[in-house]
Amino acid sequence: MDDEFELPPGIGPHNDRELELMLAGTKPMAMFSDAVHVSDYFPDADFAPHVAAGRIIRVEEIIPRPPHDMRYLFFALPGEEWRIEGALGMCRNLCAGNVADHDADSARIGELLGYSAEEITAFLRFSERHQKALSTET
Repeated sequence: MDDEFELPPGIGPHNDRELELMLAGTKPMAMFSDAVHVSDYFPDADFAPHVAAGRIIRVEEIIPRPPHDMRYLFFALPGEEWRIEGALGMCRNLCAGNVADHDADSARIGELLGYSAEEITAFLRFSERHQKALSTET
């Protein structure tokens, strides 16, 4: 990946730190997704003791999306389960091809995951620049 496509500071600070941040109470929800046949990186084992103890809520759903079904795995702090329902609704719409405004959905998912308004804005700006650059390469 070219340097111009490196994520700027403030974007993705939660990656690989979801459990740590959730246990600290600073991240209300984590979300993992991939095509069912593509990846086996889902941190079930890391979260399992905390789910069993009731410190974290776990929800998983496989959503049909030809040609490959998508697996979505959510974890939320108790009392924050509403975030999972909101995100899952958007994931279902995405898989069904029913998204009217991808930026609005990206911003909402960011809010549900616990990112600040500044982090969400930075991500959307980065994403827009990245998409423009990709479209000029083809």
